[in-house]
Amino acid sequence: MAQGNLVARPAWGRTAPALGLALVAMLMLALVAFGLGQQRKGLPTGSESAAATAGARPATPMPAVEPLVLDASKPDEARRLNARIPFSTAPNPAARPFHYTGGEAALARATDCLAAAMIYEAGDDAVGERAVGQVVLNRLRHPAFPKSVCGVVFQGQERATGCQFTFTCDGAMARRPSAAAWERARSLAAGMLAGDVYKPVGTSTHYHTDWVMPYWSKTLDKVAAVDTHLFFRWMGWWGTPAAFARSVAITAEPAIVKLAALSPVHRDDAVEFALDGAAGTLAGDAFPPLAIGPEQIGKRIGPGKLTAIETGGNGFVMTLDKGGDPARYAEAAARICAGRAQCRLLAWTNPRETPQAFPVAESSLGSMSFSYIRMKETGLERMLFNCDEFPAAPRIQCMTRRLPAAQAPRLLADERASTLPAPGKLAADAQPGRLEPALPTIETIKLRAPRTGTAAAPTP
Repeated sequence: MAQGNLVARPAWGRTAPALGLALVAMLMLALVAFGLGQQRKGLPTGSESAAATAGARPATPMPAVEPLVLDASKPDEARRLNARIPFSTAPNPAARPFHYTGGEAALARATDCLAAAMIYEAGDDAVGERAVGQVVLNRLRHPAFPKSVCGVVFQGQERATGCQFTFTCDGAMARRPSAAAWERARSLAAGMLAGDVYKPVGTSTHYHTDWVMPYWSKTLDKVAAVDTHLFFRWMGWWGTPAAFARSVAITAEPAIVKLAALSPVHRDDAVEFALDGAAGTLAGDAFPPLAIGPEQIGKRIGPGKLTAIETGGNGFVMTLDKGGDPARYAEAAARICAGRAQCRLLAWTNPRETPQAFPVAESSLGSMSFSYIRMKETGLERMLFNCDEFPAAPRIQCMTRRLPAAQAPRLLADERASTLPAPGKLAADAQPGRLEPALPTIETIKLRAPRTGTAAAPTP
């Protein structure tokens, strides 16, 4: 039959092989171009689609988790741009139920970390809270993220900006939810750790409100909207259910100091302090005062070592880790001074310059790196940085620059006069061991005994 057709149409018969080869070549080029285009867009190529179907990990590298940077300066423009990004038409399967396998202590900490993310990110709204909780659990099961609930929620908290969940580094935690709202969030979090699934967001690992425009919005699949929040998953295999672990073995959860005011299971004095970022009160009275005595001298407290304690237990000197994030020093001050009516912390990053005892000499203050003072009765709270050492600190929080005072030339008469008792003083008063110690001059604000009665706590 084919030969008869060739005979009947000789002209077509002579060109058909060439045209057929040309068409095949064009088709192959189109498929290659399509595959390259899919790779550029982060979409699965043919081999990756087969890998996704088979549940195999593709050759493309795992997506990087970049610091979260949001631009909220033009909300109306952001809403218009977000509206132009279409929702994905690909299937949006629900995530598998997650069942927490850690022990009782780990589960308690995980519950509070998840509840904090839910209520601080979505407010006291059950739908929004469950949507946020699902993203946390999706991240927990994805190989690109930490393998504990608290690790996922507080990832990047040490940064002043760029943390993965903004409430952990933008000062939002200075505002505490009501007891009732907190318990509702904890109840929802406990349910999600026991298998509850919020299906509409599928395998989303990212979200943002519609009035900001992150740089990654156009590189991910937009799959759902919950109120004003838009939810995204990674394109290609890394956003499919095959990329997510069925279960995660968790044996321990880190204690998060920032949750200590809300959660007794996170009140761990040995935990490393992390960036608070709060602009308000640092030394919240919800924290129990640390029992700091002479036995702690030389031991680590957060980002440094304690070197001296003032008589009375209200003043402290520390040697801080050099090169660390200076905002962590504020966390140390908050923890050391929490619950104390009066407190001051003086800190140096150079061990050779750090005073070893009180009173601190005036000559040592020029090299001081950080200071914090609190007087609850008057509401005074002040935190200062050495801005020669930390030039990025806000100028309002810079210490006064101290210059060594030049000594005036001494006359011979001055030398002679210095050996005589001051007028009106008995000779016995000048004998060694009888002089009263000089008042320290290292601070411009003196700590004094609080008034009778209990002073009101400062408003957060």
